[in-house]
Amino acid sequence: MNLLLINGPNLNLLGKREPIFYGSAKLEAIEADLRREARQRGARLDCFQSNSEGALVDRIQAALEEQCDGVLINAGAYTHTSIAIRDALLAIALPFVELHMSNVYSREPFRQRSLLVDCAVGVVSGFGALSYSLALEGLLQYLRTSDAKIKSGYGLGS
Repeated sequence: MNLLLINGPNLNLLGKREPIFYGSAKLEAIEADLRREARQRGARLDCFQSNSEGALVDRIQAALEEQCDGVLINAGAYTHTSIAIRDALLAIALPFVELHMSNVYSREPFRQRSLLVDCAVGVVSGFGALSYSLALEGLLQYLRTSDAKIKSGYGLGS
């Protein structure tokens, strides 16, 4: 099983940026731990981070050619603003889990709106670095259910 982890803007600053919300773990450590967890569960995980919306869209689109089975995405601030990322995820039609380290629903009102949530198979928010592990576990369980391919109409705006 091949999975892709997408990390959006400012996540390259994890470990330095607002530790009250994001903790002290660095992105590289989170990715290494998650790759290890994926391997232990029989999956391969590619990781990508960019501060550029266009680069994120390009990487999402590339997942289709790579025979990716699902996507984990922490789009950061683009969660609330990027129709382009939403459209790219819909275009590749792969199940994805939206994840956030902080509890975005307990923060500023503009962070409580997601352009991805109605298309995602699930959302994990508020558990710090553990959000990544929980999202991975959820996506793997989803993909391994016998009717996952049938359910892949996932939301689609409904």
